[in-house]
This record gives sequence, C-alpha cells and structure tokens, in this order.
Amino acid sequence: MIRSILLGLVAGARSMSPLAAVANAARNGRLPADSKAPDFLSHPLVSAGTMALAVYEVTGDKQKSAPDRIITPAVVVRSLNAAFAGAAVAPRNRRLTGAAVAAGTAVIASWLTWKVRMRAIETYGQTATGFVEDSIVVPLAIAAATRR
Repeated sequence: MIRSILLGLVAGARSMSPLAAVANAARNGRLPADSKAPDFLSHPLVSAGTMALAVYEVTGDKQKSAPDRIITPAVVVRSLNAAFAGAAVAPRNRRLTGAAVAAGTAVIASWLTWKVRMRAIETYGQTATGFVEDSIVVPLAIAAATRR
C-alpha cells in the first residue's frame, strides 16, 4: 500500500502526475509485478495524453492565475486521479483498498501542501516554490509507479 499512499501524496500537490507516472510505467512494462493495471493505460496515446496534461499542470502551477488546489472541484479531481493510480499500483487483491488509501491521502495532502506552499510563496515567490515542489513530487510519482 505504500505505493498507493505515495501516489496520493503526489496527487495532493500535482493532480495529473500520478496518472502520468502510472501510464508511462504501464507503457514501458515497469509497473509493480504484483499489480494488474487496466490494459488501456499502456496505450501510447494514453501515456502521451496524461503526460501532456501533467506538463500543462506543472507549467500552469507557476502562474499567479492558477486556482488554489483546495477548491472543491480540484480536490475531487485530485482524489479521483489518486484513487485510479493507487488502485493501478496496488496488489491485485487489494485494489479497492489502494484506491481508498490514495484518495484519502490526496485529500489530506491537498490541504497540507497548500498550506506549506502559501507560506513559502510569501518568502520565495510562486515560481521558485513551484519548482521546488515539482522537484519533490515528480520523482516521487515515478518511483511509486515503477517497479524496482
């Protein structure tokens, strides 16, 4: 379940990164051995599409016009994306648990990362804090979605 928890943490900061990491791992045959993600995740168009959305989000996050991650629609999307990604990397017989754990973690992480980010923005600005956040969550998503 640690992979599902980590993907939930990532979704709290970057909603599309967990799906992009899972889709890319599926496309490359690098998902954890004990998981069985849906076959469509390994399709190159799904991988490319989720990656494009993740890049768009990472880019948009640095803009002052970016909405807060804690508005209700954003939290819903984050938790749904986390649930799907968390189920995809969970052991086959624990997919529902993986989805629930990832979704719950995403909701909590949305609030926690937002509070930390707002404090950091006061000192370091939006762009710099966004890059620091990216440097933490993107590798974490890749590590959580990829088998060793």
